[in-house]
Amino acid sequence: MGSIRKKLAVLGSTGSIGQQTLQVVRAFPNRFHIIGLSAEKNTDLLARQINEFKPRFVYCSDKRAHLANAEYEFLSLEDIARHPQVDIVVIATSGKSGLNPTLAAVKAGKNVALANKESLVMAGEIITNAAKKNGAQILPIDSEHSAIWQCLNSEAQKATRLILTASGGPFYRYLPSQLDRVTVKQALKHPSWHMGRKVTIDSATMMNKGLEVIEARWLFDMEYENIKILIHPQSIVHSMVEF
Repeated sequence: MGSIRKKLAVLGSTGSIGQQTLQVVRAFPNRFHIIGLSAEKNTDLLARQINEFKPRFVYCSDKRAHLANAEYEFLSLEDIARHPQVDIVVIATSGKSGLNPTLAAVKAGKNVALANKESLVMAGEIITNAAKKNGAQILPIDSEHSAIWQCLNSEAQKATRLILTASGGPFYRYLPSQLDRVTVKQALKHPSWHMGRKVTIDSATMMNKGLEVIEARWLFDMEYENIKILIHPQSIVHSMVEF
């Protein structure tokens, strides 16, 4: 007897994480079915995704977009996230736009695959409490937090310390006197990963790692003094857990 396909809503489907999510769906068409898509301004790519995946629900923040079609319904991000037909909500947006749909999803008891760390930075306690109250599960997409989640998932002991690794970014070995001459182009060239522009800049300034510490605090109920950062330029190990 075949397994029932999970119905996914991918919010931020035209971004880096969103496109990677759709690659997974393409690879496993018997396991996943796209029911909702959203984008901000990349309407050309969104239109191609709609044509390929035939979602039931669509959102685009670009009001000038000409995407009207009788085959799908325009809904807000929150309405897509909480819709009864959605099994898993992938929050692949960046910045504050992920907060409201994340909260809507967990309040509706949906499982949330979360790539938007800003949601937990802004309202981590509110979101995690709502998830517990409504039986929702938050599945971290960030590689560091996913690694920790996998370490903890089958471990009965309580972790005593979390260690997030960081490549150090493109300017790790720069002298302070060199930093006032760096360019945007240099900052966008991450030594290890190809990512979206915002997270790449945040990684170059190390701000991203600070946000990840806050994210880890709420995801894993760990006090800040027990979350450490380790510079690891090789980017082989993403995170570690001590018991």
